[in-house]
Amino acid sequence: MAKLKTKADRPGWDEYFMGVARAAARRSTCDRARVGAVIVRDNQILSTGYNGSPAGQPHCLDEGHLMEDGHCIRTIHGEMNAVLMAARHGAAIDGGKIYVTHFPCYHCLKSLVNAGIREVCYADAYRIDAKVKRLARGARAVLRRVKE
Repeated sequence: MAKLKTKADRPGWDEYFMGVARAAARRSTCDRARVGAVIVRDNQILSTGYNGSPAGQPHCLDEGHLMEDGHCIRTIHGEMNAVLMAARHGAAIDGGKIYVTHFPCYHCLKSLVNAGIREVCYADAYRIDAKVKRLARGARAVLRRVKE
């Protein structure tokens, strides 16, 4: 491992957590959009997720996409998988924030808000949707683009 020369060589929290989200995205089993997510609170990782099929079900990489209205419905989105893994393992995410590789869809943001996530940090401006922005404002959730 390379030795740090200065404090500037050490990644900040945004860069670090988005790097973890990018690493999670590499596990994605749907190649339409490789999305990764990491939920944190107090700069501690609580859960990660990526888009992929429900446990025990065929993956897009194996059987192709299951398309409906222009969307692949075979997979669970990365944000949702992070929330579900937190619930499965008893990690309380209320008051946390999520780092996600892509701008969230409306359904994911609804679930994140109800799970208590108050800040969504995203990297890729993928399918920016005005409905998502309105929902975030109404729910007092912050949508923040993270530069890498």
